[in-house]
Amino acid sequence: MTINQNLIPKTESKEFAFTKLIHCGYCGSGISADEKFKKLKDGGVNRHVYYFCTKARNIDCKNPPINEPSLITELIELMDKVDLDELGIKTRIEDEISRFNKFRTGVLGHKQEKVSLDIDVRNYTKYLLKDGTMMEKRELLSCMKSKLIMREKKICFA
Repeated sequence: MTINQNLIPKTESKEFAFTKLIHCGYCGSGISADEKFKKLKDGGVNRHVYYFCTKARNIDCKNPPINEPSLITELIELMDKVDLDELGIKTRIEDEISRFNKFRTGVLGHKQEKVSLDIDVRNYTKYLLKDGTMMEKRELLSCMKSKLIMREKKICFA
C-alpha cells in the first residue's frame, strides 16, 4: 500500500443544492444531505436525496430528515409568503425576465405582454427551485437576507 492510497476518502464527496444554506431549527447545526439509491424489481434505480441535521451542536437532536421533493415544495410555499425584497435577488431576476422578454419579442416575434413583474419574479423563483440547476438554486437561497431553518420537515425564516 502506498501513502497516496491511505489518503483516499472512503466516501465520495458530492455537492447538493441546499446544504450550508439551511440550519436545524432545534439545535442550530447545519443541514447536510445524503444520496440513496433503491433498486427496483424491473432493474431500474430510483435516486433519493435526504436532508438532515448534522447534529454538530447536539448529538441527540431529534429533527427528522426531509426528502428533496418535499424540501422544494416547502421552499416554493415559502416563496409565496415572503416579500420579494426579502429575497435580495429581485433586481437580478427582473433583469433576467426583461432579457428573456426582449429575446421573445426580437427573435421569436411574440408580442410584448403587459404582465405584472411582481408575479413574474415569483413564478421565476418557483421555476428555479423546481427546474433550475444546482448553482441557480444555491444562488437564489444564498441571496436571502434571513437565515432559513428546518424544523419538523418544515422550512421557515429564523
